[in-house]
Amino acid sequence: MADEPSYVDYETFLAPGFTPASFANALVLATNNPNDTPLDLSAPLSRVLFDAQELDSHIDLLTTQSAIPLLEFTQTQTTASRRIVGELDAQIKSLNDSYRQLEREVIDKHAEADEVRHVALRLWETLRLGRSVARCLQLGRQLEVQHAELAGDEDHGALVRCSYTLLSLREVMDAKAVGDEGHGLDGVDVVRSLRSLVLEPIERSVCETAVRCVREFSMPAAVTFVQAEEARARLESALAALFLLSPTAGVKHDRWLPRLLVQALDDYTRSALRVGVTSLSRSLGQLPSLERSLAEVTAKCQNLVSLELVLATTEPPAHPLVPSSTTHKHPNLIQPLLTHLETGSLASHFWRTMASSLAARVQDIVARGGVVARTLRSNRKSVGEAIRQAVVRGYLLPSALSGAKGKGKAQEVNWDREVAVMVGSVVNNLGR
Repeated sequence: MADEPSYVDYETFLAPGFTPASFANALVLATNNPNDTPLDLSAPLSRVLFDAQELDSHIDLLTTQSAIPLLEFTQTQTTASRRIVGELDAQIKSLNDSYRQLEREVIDKHAEADEVRHVALRLWETLRLGRSVARCLQLGRQLEVQHAELAGDEDHGALVRCSYTLLSLREVMDAKAVGDEGHGLDGVDVVRSLRSLVLEPIERSVCETAVRCVREFSMPAAVTFVQAEEARARLESALAALFLLSPTAGVKHDRWLPRLLVQALDDYTRSALRVGVTSLSRSLGQLPSLERSLAEVTAKCQNLVSLELVLATTEPPAHPLVPSSTTHKHPNLIQPLLTHLETGSLASHFWRTMASSLAARVQDIVARGGVVARTLRSNRKSVGEAIRQAVVRGYLLPSALSGAKGKGKAQEVNWDREVAVMVGSVVNNLGR
């Protein structure tokens, strides 16, 4: 059949780039002049119809000559398809049966097991939360007992015990990440009540008590050894409580400082300065009261010297929420305060700050003139000597602390500069 002549250009129709529009356009151009109007489309149309008729005749001839082979081939394919479908039906039925069995034995059981797993997880989470709540309640009850000891028996050691219990509660309640002990505690009513009715009020009370202990610290020159030890122990408990309860949340460990402790000590120092400056400024205008004012100022400085000794010989307590490398960055409790005040000694800071305030007061007295200024000028030498003696006495430790660790530290340093600064703040501003 392939050798029979054909008018159809099969190569053109089978070409990959064949398009009907391009073929029709070529036929029109081959049988017409592009400039003629109108175009004669009968010739190209006849050509296309002739080719179609040729193809139709060829298809009819092929199907007529090959009808029997085509029918036999079709019958064979149909028979084979039926046989395949029959085999597939059996396999599909077997597969469906296997799937239903798998569904019964695996999928359904897996769904049940998954449900049991979810129940187990919820039970475990409830158990974990229950243990956390129980621990919080136990610590809360322990905190109430310790606070009662502090309030009723005035046991200053209870300050430290309360602080550690508060830190344990804070450690549990602040650990809110998934998997942590405190996760989900905020949703428990009894824990919220514990926080608002027990934890926060007691923490506030402990901080206030510790601050009051620092504020009331005093070490008179005539104090006995027993009284000195009691005052020191009370102060050390307050210092430890303020150190432990200083905020840690949101602060990097390498930058953490005992903020509550430093603030309480800074307030104590400022209070001593305020009282000293007020008393001494008033007495400069009323010289008969100068001796009493200087004695008061000397006592304030001696308290600061005693405070510095206690701080210098007290190590930071172990803090459960702060790495030991941070808490032991300073070997004692005095260093954070000295760094905050930017000084090397509390007594030095006391006299130098007071001198800067007194200079302005003396200048004001001299500027106003009158009897007060003349009296102050005429007693220049005695006033200067009294101030010098007050500064020297201010560095003396009470005899009860003379055997304490680090004794003599104040006396080993030359305080002539502080003496000169204090005396000069008054004498050098009196003029001639």
